Amino acid sequence: MRQTRNIQRAAIAATIGLAVSFAPPALAATGTNSEALRSAVSAENIKAHLQALQDIAAANGGNRAADSPGYEASLEYIEDALEDAGYVTELQPFSYDRYDSTSATLERVSPNPETYTYEKDFLDMSYSGAGEATAALTAVDLNLAGDHASTSGCEAGDFAGFPAGNIALIQRGTCTFRIKADNAAAAGAAGAIIFNQGNVVAGDDRLGLFGGTLDSPQADIPVVSTSYATGAGLAGLSGVVMHLAVDAEVATIESFNLLADTTGRADRTVVVGAHLDSVAEGPGINDNGSGSAAILETALQLKELGIQPTNRIRFAFWGGEEDGLKGSEDYVSQLTARQVKDHAVNLNFDMVGSPNFVRYVYDGDGSAFGEKGPNGSAVVEKVFLDYFKSQNLPVAPTEFDGRSDYFGFIDNGIPAGGLFTGAEGLKTKTEAEIFGGTADEPYDGCYHKECDDINNLNVTVLEEMADAIAHATLTFGMTTSAVNGSAKGNGSGNVDLEYKADKLLK
Repeated sequence: MRQTRNIQRAAIAATIGLAVSFAPPALAATGTNSEALRSAVSAENIKAHLQALQDIAAANGGNRAADSPGYEASLEYIEDALEDAGYVTELQPFSYDRYDSTSATLERVSPNPETYTYEKDFLDMSYSGAGEATAALTAVDLNLAGDHASTSGCEAGDFAGFPAGNIALIQRGTCTFRIKADNAAAAGAAGAIIFNQGNVVAGDDRLGLFGGTLDSPQADIPVVSTSYATGAGLAGLSGVVMHLAVDAEVATIESFNLLADTTGRADRTVVVGAHLDSVAEGPGINDNGSGSAAILETALQLKELGIQPTNRIRFAFWGGEEDGLKGSEDYVSQLTARQVKDHAVNLNFDMVGSPNFVRYVYDGDGSAFGEKGPNGSAVVEKVFLDYFKSQNLPVAPTEFDGRSDYFGFIDNGIPAGGLFTGAEGLKTKTEAEIFGGTADEPYDGCYHKECDDINNLNVTVLEEMADAIAHATLTFGMTTSAVNGSAKGNGSGNVDLEYKADKLLK
């Protein structure tokens, strides 16, 4: 789904790569000298933390998922390390409803009966309703020609005359999947099939099977997703009868964020965050033990060196990210408008040791992907770009698309930025020429798998990214200038987010 964007990143990275030989001194625009902290933050120590997280997972069913003993033990490990260093920590409790599906079925009853294969031909959408229906299929405002521009299902009027009890066939495009599903349910649909749009939009290949979320709460009807070819094929048939079933429930999960503060100005708080939970499938050492261990070591070495930041630095270890950014969203949701203003910036680090890496920096000014972060995000991006340029290390931009814990911050107007070394996407030939590694292979072939263990790391890039993390943390911790962010709260961000964690929203 993201390969065209990868090509865009690689082209921009090539331009940056040509410029890195013209390097300024190893200082950011603010003039912060981070050499002592960067020297103290070592990959060796970070890897020791990661080994501890690996051991915790091995002792607790192989994972550190949000509701697991492995996550609780991970929290205790981080908490003990911070408190031993002199921090006062806070466990911030939160609860959320998590979608769990047992099975899903999609079949064409007539004409020409066909059974579709789960994960190959279709997926249940996260927070789909539970239910089963065998009914006629009714297409809803489709556009299968030209540019395939689609508002299918986005307005109640799209369902005028819809036969109650039928299954709705809806095309992806414009609005969120949730709006489409709710409009279908309101029109009396027994279920919905949402198929891909059939074009390329803003760098997205909208042809194949996709994983989407309706977001909580659970929808009223069963909803599945499928490819453009499957959806258009169904639309081209007459008298189609489908069988659709989803067996799923929503369970309440109790979890925690872990917070630790330095001294400094509370009205210019710098939140340095990484999610601590893994998926249930594995120990989550790159995703996202790497980010958690890197910010933990930065926090420990700040104390060890006796650094007193000008601005308060809040180290945040988020829970529930893999279930939809739950911990970080809960944190931001509790902030008053005044407290939002008091947050200078969010630095987010989610996967910084990918084996087949690219050094990605979030596109804060929108120059690469057209979607800029809240006012001040360009400053964050520049701090990282200046730093990597000073080290003669090429980078590439990555977009604010909603796949990590910056979501709640930028959605509320708090400037943000951070680093990423790649997940399930395939490395392009241009990227391989610039960064090394293997083209046409995933950045992290163990993403969300059991093999995301202590051996699933590139230690060289982990060291490089950790140095950049330390530098940016200290830069924003020590600056006497305000980061030019928003004073507004409650959804005032200006970024049109496409994902919620690893699931598409629209």
